[in-house]
Amino acid sequence: MQEKVVVKGLYKIFGPEPEQALALLDQGLSKDEIFEHTRTTVGVQNAEFAIREGEVFVIMGLSGSGKSTLVRMLNRLIEPTRGQVLIDGQDITQMGKQALIELRRSVVSMVFQSFALMPHRSVLENAAFGLEVSGMHKEERHARASRALETVGLAPYADSYPDELSGGMQQRVGLARALATEAPILLMDEAFSALDPLIRTEMQDELVRLQSTQAHTIVFISHDLDEAIRIGDRIAIMEGGSIVQIGTPEEIVTRPANDYVRSFFYGVDVSKVFNAGDIAADDVLTVFERTGVNLRAALAQLRDRGRTLGVVIDRGRQYRGMVSINSLAAAAARGAGEEPRWEAAFIGEVAPTPADAGLSDVLGRVAGSDYPVPVVGADGRYLGIVDKTILLQTLDKTT
Repeated sequence: MQEKVVVKGLYKIFGPEPEQALALLDQGLSKDEIFEHTRTTVGVQNAEFAIREGEVFVIMGLSGSGKSTLVRMLNRLIEPTRGQVLIDGQDITQMGKQALIELRRSVVSMVFQSFALMPHRSVLENAAFGLEVSGMHKEERHARASRALETVGLAPYADSYPDELSGGMQQRVGLARALATEAPILLMDEAFSALDPLIRTEMQDELVRLQSTQAHTIVFISHDLDEAIRIGDRIAIMEGGSIVQIGTPEEIVTRPANDYVRSFFYGVDVSKVFNAGDIAADDVLTVFERTGVNLRAALAQLRDRGRTLGVVIDRGRQYRGMVSINSLAAAAARGAGEEPRWEAAFIGEVAPTPADAGLSDVLGRVAGSDYPVPVVGADGRYLGIVDKTILLQTLDKTT
């Protein structure tokens, strides 16, 4: 997948002696030591990462860790002290004023925690405000704003005013204002944190739905772990101005880089992190290609390997069924005198689960079954199985 945003060696120093602070950083001094020597604050130090096109990249960290500073350098609302920010290969730190204005109008849009709606303007006019500032003709900007309101489900409220909307609806107007620019990159700084928990969940659902229909490249700052896991493709954890780990939620939960990261995810509900495809093992059961072996040969293989269960697939790895020593023996006995059919040996109560099934759903199925649960991809291809042992191993990694 193409890299949309690339950050290289990015620093931000606040205060009177940025060059001296950078020199001290290069010497290995800490953020606190540099402040003591120079009265300057290291906001971000040596940030390095790449964000893929269409990805939701979540940045997390404690208050003061540099999250907001970092995201505001991606459109130069805050000027970097050192480093590069490449968008579609172009270094925006080298852009002149006019090019930067155009970047903010058409390439990178921002959604803030504050709704910042103008009470005397209608919902449509608020959604179109950024386009109005850029000088777009009224008819065109209203057409774009109308499309954006339709996207976020607010088209019927175009003529309403902000005080007639709920908090969640007002935040949708803020999101529509960003979408109306048709910018491919959205920067969202704690965009949902001011909302009540139920409304926040609705907005997260809205963002996930939006990504499924017209994916943007999104940089999303959050302090909410559940939110990050729910919407993020990858998560970056910041501490003291530095990025200490980047990975998928699954990678960070199972392989935290240090105690700081581990503390973020301590006690996390793993059913919100993993799905069936993440933990399925494809080397646990003997796999038979139904066109390559008959029932009696399969029965002999299971016995020779000391196993009781096997999975049957076709040449395209499409899942066909699960068999056991007992089901194979019974089918072979019934088929005396002719070649028995595989279907006669399938265990009827075993059905596959999709790879994107949540772990909470899989837990119930595995706990209530005498057999492992087969896992298949969206195309029906066999990916592996989930059993009680695999579930326990997954839980053990996260405690």
